[in-house]
Amino acid sequence: MQAMGIGVTIDDFGTGCSAMSYLTRFHFDRLKIDRSFVSELHVRTGSTAITSAIITMAHDLEMGVVAEGVENVEQFELLRSQGCDEIQGYFLGRPVPAHELQEYLEANQGYARLPS
Repeated sequence: MQAMGIGVTIDDFGTGCSAMSYLTRFHFDRLKIDRSFVSELHVRTGSTAITSAIITMAHDLEMGVVAEGVENVEQFELLRSQGCDEIQGYFLGRPVPAHELQEYLEANQGYARLPS
């Protein structure tokens, strides 16, 4: 798949069937941190430790990290300070119809801008 230019991401890492043994058996491009950890970043110390560990482990395995469900500046800043590579969630924007996204991208020359 990599030879065809297809990247592979493990979704919802840290929950369900995302066994750590898969990380040594297969090559993945990214890990996506499950929103359940992100939503509790400023509520539970354990969630902060888990996101930090996932980010460090992924980088050590030469993978990128995406955090899903980022909803506020506090979560964004903490994930950025931990070295998270990408985020997704309402902090960046709510879902919109395709035509509105196209208008936004055309108005901003194809670049999404992070809220200040």
